Amino acid sequence: METQTHTTTDRHGYSLRFSPFESNHMLLATSQLYGLAGGGSLFLLAQSSLDEVNSQNLTELCRLEWSDGLFDVAWCPYAADIAATASGDGSLQIWSGLDAESALTEQTPKQPLLCLQEHKNEIYSLDWGEKWNYHTLLSASWDCTLKLWDCNRQNSITTFVGHNDLIYCAKYSPLIANLFASVSTDGHLNLWNSLDFTGKPLMSIEAHASEALSCDWSHFDRNVLVTGGSDGLIRGWDLRKMRTHIFELYSGEFAVRRLACSPHSATVLASANYDFTTRIWDLERGESAQEINAQHTEFVCGLDWNPQRVHQLADCGWDSVANVYTPKCLA
Repeated sequence: METQTHTTTDRHGYSLRFSPFESNHMLLATSQLYGLAGGGSLFLLAQSSLDEVNSQNLTELCRLEWSDGLFDVAWCPYAADIAATASGDGSLQIWSGLDAESALTEQTPKQPLLCLQEHKNEIYSLDWGEKWNYHTLLSASWDCTLKLWDCNRQNSITTFVGHNDLIYCAKYSPLIANLFASVSTDGHLNLWNSLDFTGKPLMSIEAHASEALSCDWSHFDRNVLVTGGSDGLIRGWDLRKMRTHIFELYSGEFAVRRLACSPHSATVLASANYDFTTRIWDLERGESAQEINAQHTEFVCGLDWNPQRVHQLADCGWDSVANVYTPKCLA
């Protein structure tokens, strides 16, 4: 397993995303002091080619600073140099100049193009709509609300209310127009219509008996999504029969912090866990993890598949380390 890595000294990793345009570029959102206090940094990183001297290290192209911790990041789906971040001060930032040319010529602006501020507490999740919702941002906050934003407007379009506790994750469906899911420490999975301006959920089910921290959608089956909780369980759900889960995977006694369904295989998903591991699952091969990667020494918080390189995965954690690799079980 060839691994490229980068260490962000005094900054702890929360989220990372591969560029949908440049296969070797990724963004890493980090926070000082584990996100409990201090500022945040956004890193634009590039993978090294195998013939480079430091081929095991990711290259830092640029670094941007914010006054509070950064907890999530999302690339703009229609502009290769623009991305948004979610912050502990309840604001969203939209940044520009996140490309190699701007970074190498030091033309990347140090301040965001736009700052969107309405949430009253930390924003822990951010998704930038694609296809039908390409101009909208979806934010999920610890103030128990979700907000839909038009990235060309200063004020939110809709505030969605339906959770009773902290919201950790919200994701647009990649295959069904205007549908998104969210999970909360109230244990519930909620489904929403982004065009329903009343801001009420279409459906709410108890996905976990404890806190629900993560969710993601299948890229192949429009009806399937997964959730992960502090109970160490990963559960699969089918929109056509939501009374109970369609499968359950046990990741251990610690929380599942983030889930990522593979864009390359309908049966593969990855989980980032609070037991310092990243686990690879293949539903065709059974209910046990096919691979357990213990490359971190702290909570693993960020996880993403590279959409342009088959089975390439990235993770990051509170140990200030980001890794890019292809799991052995998929090589």
